[in-house]
Order: sequence, then structure tokens, then C-alpha cells
Amino acid sequence: MATLTIEELAGQLLPNQAIAGLDLGTKTIGLAMSDLGRRFASPRPVIKRVKFTQDAVVLLDFAAKEKVAAFIIGLPMNMDGSAGPRVQATRAFVRSMSEKTTLPFIFWDERLSTVAAERALLEMDVSRAKRAERIDSAAASFILQGALDRLSSLRTAAASSFED
Repeated sequence: MATLTIEELAGQLLPNQAIAGLDLGTKTIGLAMSDLGRRFASPRPVIKRVKFTQDAVVLLDFAAKEKVAAFIIGLPMNMDGSAGPRVQATRAFVRSMSEKTTLPFIFWDERLSTVAAERALLEMDVSRAKRAERIDSAAASFILQGALDRLSSLRTAAASSFED
């Protein structure tokens, strides 16, 4: 397993390969999946965290079932750009996953993704109880959508430089 940049991933992905988004929390892992064209992120049910070994099995089973080519994982940077304890925990999770899979992980700055997800759920008039259930997967969708948008702009830039 490798940790890649989004640019490195763009160079490795084949057509019709889906990627997954992850929002790693202390109690749950929010999940999202792209479509095969890598245009849209859709939330999936969260994984309730138990302990790392079990969490890894559930995540890798999901990846196998959905034919995931890579994981985009939210990196919870502080607003000032510094790395706090949650960043360290996320990096440790990815290091531990590297022993269990060859699928690449791409860190993605997730600042304000939970805030955006909360706002979107409020706009859809989702009740407080249901928001609590859906917030992590909604945040994973925002994380993944940001990466998908970046991949799209990289494809566009590569195509226009090829034409020149």
C-alpha cells in the first residue's frame, strides 16, 4: 500500500475505477463512494468502530465488494494549518492499514467538511437524530467530492496540454 498525492493517483487510475472517501472518527468511519466516471460522491452507511483489526476487515470487505481502486481519507488539519492529535491518529490508521492492503490512500484536507455536511443536512430538513447518524458519511462525501473535482481539473489540464 502506498500513500499517494492526488496528482500521483490521477496518473495511476484506469477508466471506470471507483474510489472511496473516508471520514475517520473515534466512534465511526464515514464512507462515500464515487460513481465509475468519478464525477459524483454518494454517502454509504457508516462503519461503527470497534477496534482496529475488526474495523480494517469491515473496511476491506467494503472495498472488495465495491471494487475500490483507492481511498481518499480526510486529514483533520487545524484551521491554522497545523496538525493536531486527530491528524496523528489518521496517519497512524493509514500506516496500520498499509500492512493489510495494497490499495493506495490519499490524504485530503478536510477542514470544514463536517460543517458543510451539517449545513447540507439542515437544508434538507433532516432531524437532529438522523443528522447524527448521517453526518460522518455526509462529511466523507464532501471529502471525496473535493478530491473528485480535483481529479477532474487534472484530467482537463492534461487534455488541454496534450492538445497544445
